[in-house]
Amino acid sequence: MSFVEELRWRGMLQDIMPGTEELLNKETVSGYIGFDPTGDSLHVGHLTQIMTLIHFQHAGHKPVALVGGATGMIGDPSFKSAERNLLDEATLNHNVACLKKQLAKFLNFGDGETDAKMVNNYDWFKDFKFLDFIRDVGKLITVNYMMSKDSVKKRLEGDNGLSFTEFTYQLIQGYDFYYLWKHHNCKIQMGGSDQWGNIVTGSEMIRRQDQGTAFALTTQLIKKADGQKFGKTESGAVWLDAKKTSPYKYYQFWLNTSDDDAKNWIKIFTLLPKEEIDAIITEHDAAPHLRVVQKALAKDITIRTHSEKDYETAVKTSEFLFGNGSLEFLADLDHEAVLEVFDGVPQFDLAKDKLAAGINVLDLLAVDTAVFPSKGEARKMLQGGGVSLNREKLSDIEQVINESNLINNKYLVIQRGKKNYYLVTVA
Repeated sequence: MSFVEELRWRGMLQDIMPGTEELLNKETVSGYIGFDPTGDSLHVGHLTQIMTLIHFQHAGHKPVALVGGATGMIGDPSFKSAERNLLDEATLNHNVACLKKQLAKFLNFGDGETDAKMVNNYDWFKDFKFLDFIRDVGKLITVNYMMSKDSVKKRLEGDNGLSFTEFTYQLIQGYDFYYLWKHHNCKIQMGGSDQWGNIVTGSEMIRRQDQGTAFALTTQLIKKADGQKFGKTESGAVWLDAKKTSPYKYYQFWLNTSDDDAKNWIKIFTLLPKEEIDAIITEHDAAPHLRVVQKALAKDITIRTHSEKDYETAVKTSEFLFGNGSLEFLADLDHEAVLEVFDGVPQFDLAKDKLAAGINVLDLLAVDTAVFPSKGEARKMLQGGGVSLNREKLSDIEQVINESNLINNKYLVIQRGKKNYYLVTVA
């Protein structure tokens, strides 16, 4: 299956310039997508473009990932309501390094014909003088042409207007395409559908400057079935960096998608072949409550973004919090990871020397912690079999808890009823 055919059946393709598919079917092509380093991590909103480059490479072409060290200093105005804060050079350099490391997890980089390549547009813009730029590049594209773009029109019609700084972004991204076409033989630029205007500006610049021919395609912008923006949760963006979004939360994001979204996203965000995806959807439809599609989607993308071990830990965490899974998996986690598992769960601190002397279970539940508001309530529920310590039922109101009960020599996990958990950290 060709690259364009792959994007079509997966429901990813939006716009494609005439002649693009014929070129890709005829020869090995270098093509690029730009990533804006406004943060030190990519998020799930970038995954569509990452997947596009992966499919591009798998189809026998050479993907080029452009990290916009220069354009990141300006900010892309495309379909945004306001100008964003500009970043200093040191912050941008840090972000660029982080993004390079993340992209390397998804693409095969090297010096081979189809190995991925990383470029930074700061490298060719850092010595480009302003007067030289407006003389050599600014003359290629008319203001009328730039004003006709929908992304520019929308900002001009809004309350915040459009600064000259942002207005120049179209020229700078267009020059990126020209530079990569001329110096790296990049014949095609790809991106989200909101980038079509900027991409076409680049191909027009190539035509006007060197009478060259360049090509383009864009992918659909992903939205949820209910119309909400993809990749946003109540707590904010879902990041690819494990320090910003833990593998467990990342796994849960995909696992908790609706049936309609999961059926679409398993095509877009996994590399599973059509036959396997069709079989998964058929199995899911026979028993929707088992969430077969969501589990397959969450597994594939969690492993590729993080690791198989992270995926297994996420599953065990889910089984523990929402089922009857054991606590053994905690032994492999450091303190920060344990806190991630119990994020949102009430937590208490307890002095280790106090535990060493032994604490009566009722004191632990109602005095040293606030699992229960009183010893009386603790006694009643404990005698009714509604309290567990480290997954084991408690029933003896005279039981003494000590260091031998600790998990990882540091934690006590108390469960009240079926779903109420409490973490006690002993130090």
